[in-house]
Amino acid sequence: MRIRPATNHDFAALRAIELASFETLRAAGGVSGEPSASSDDELQHYLDHALLYAACDADDVPVGYAGAYVAESSLHIGEMDVHPSWQRKGLGRQLLQTLLTEGRARNLDNATLTTDRFAAFNAPFYATLGFRLLEVQDCPPRLQAILAAEAEKGLDPLRRVGMLLTF
Repeated sequence: MRIRPATNHDFAALRAIELASFETLRAAGGVSGEPSASSDDELQHYLDHALLYAACDADDVPVGYAGAYVAESSLHIGEMDVHPSWQRKGLGRQLLQTLLTEGRARNLDNATLTTDRFAAFNAPFYATLGFRLLEVQDCPPRLQAILAAEAEKGLDPLRRVGMLLTF
C-alpha cells in the first residue's frame, strides 16, 4: 500500500471514502443521521498546509486518507478515514504515522484530535499510538471550540473527546 500526498484531483474519491466510513462509525454508535463528508474548502485547508495524504491501491486509487493542519504549534488531525473494504489492514495506522512524522519534522509541540471515545477504532486506537484522552474541561480552548462545533452538527457530546500526543 502506498501513502502519497493527496491532490485536489483526489477530493471526490476522498469524500466517497469518508461517506462509506460513516456507516462503520454509525454501526459503532458514534454517529447518526445523514452521512456527511468534508467539503472542498475543508480538504483544501489540509492541502494548503501540505498535510493531506492518501493511501492508494495498486492502481493509485485512494482507499483511505488523513488530513491535518497546523494550529497554535500543534498538528491538528482533522479527518482520517479508510474505506470499509480496506479497514483492519493497518492503513489508518500508516496514515496517522505519516502525519505524526510530518508534525515532528516541523518541530511542532504536539498533535491533537477529536474523536468518539467509545468506538474501538477511535479513541482506543489513538491511545495505542500515545495519545491521551482529554475531557472537555481539560482541553485547550481551540479543542473546546471544535467539540462545541461538532455538537452543533449533531454529534453526541457525551461520546466526543479531545486527545493529545506530546512530541
